[in-house]
Amino acid sequence: MGRKRKGVPIHGWVIIDKPQGMTSTQVVGAVRRATSAAKLGHGGTLDPMATGILPIALGEATKTVNYAMDGAKSYQFTVKWGEETDSADAEGDIIKTCDVRPSEDAIGKALPQFVGNIEQVPPIFSAIKINGKRAYDLARKGEEVEIKSRTVRIDRLELIDVIDNDHALFEVDCGKGTYVRSIGRDLARVLGTCGHLCQLRRTKVGSFGLEVAISLDKLGALINSAPAETWLRPVSTVLDDIPALALTSDEARAMRQGQAISLLQAANRLPEMDEVQGATLIAFFKGTPVALTRIEKGKIQPVRVLNL
Repeated sequence: MGRKRKGVPIHGWVIIDKPQGMTSTQVVGAVRRATSAAKLGHGGTLDPMATGILPIALGEATKTVNYAMDGAKSYQFTVKWGEETDSADAEGDIIKTCDVRPSEDAIGKALPQFVGNIEQVPPIFSAIKINGKRAYDLARKGEEVEIKSRTVRIDRLELIDVIDNDHALFEVDCGKGTYVRSIGRDLARVLGTCGHLCQLRRTKVGSFGLEVAISLDKLGALINSAPAETWLRPVSTVLDDIPALALTSDEARAMRQGQAISLLQAANRLPEMDEVQGATLIAFFKGTPVALTRIEKGKIQPVRVLNL
């Protein structure tokens, strides 16, 4: 018999505005202490230097973390020209200096080549695994790190402000797996200079924006003085973009037991979809999410049952 998990069974999302200097794991620990939740996880790591949106999943919401991580993300970042670091941000060691400072016009002309599906090499100080080991662990040991390029999606990249001769402020909307540090590094190289990120703030993850984010201090105050709905968002929040299927009571009972239901039986309740076979649905019963499901071989199969 499995050991019972310690803590309070709380289910939902807490959207933290992460402060600078904390790791994502440290933020999870702080939320755990504040809420006493039995189970937690986060939706997308932020570097210690970065601030902004860090969605924290509690309880059954941890089963939906991948959907938060797969969502589009937005960032605001500042590039410092003239110095390239081994980490591509201000926390690394300077490995190259340059005298060239790009003009506003030159920056504007360079940005389009970074929009769309582009090839990008993550920084050596990253969580990429190489032969089962994290790249940042190898780099810290002084071992040679070779990271292959990967295709990432950039939906928008804009110059917001030329702060001064050495600094420029940008905004970017991008897909999963994008390293904003690499954008700053590579943009500088294209402009014939070198650079690194000296500021990074995540402003959006999927449907979560800064308007719903709270600080760790505010979370502690709300937990002690306000109802849970003021700080806890529903499990289904990250599933808004997934087609929904309404279940009957018998179907909901079967799903909760891990059983598939007939596709034919539910056909008249299926949402419009371009492709039915292999499609993912979120199954609801009376407004409560029951399971993440996939359509396979004439059946609607539960993939992750949500015990709510």
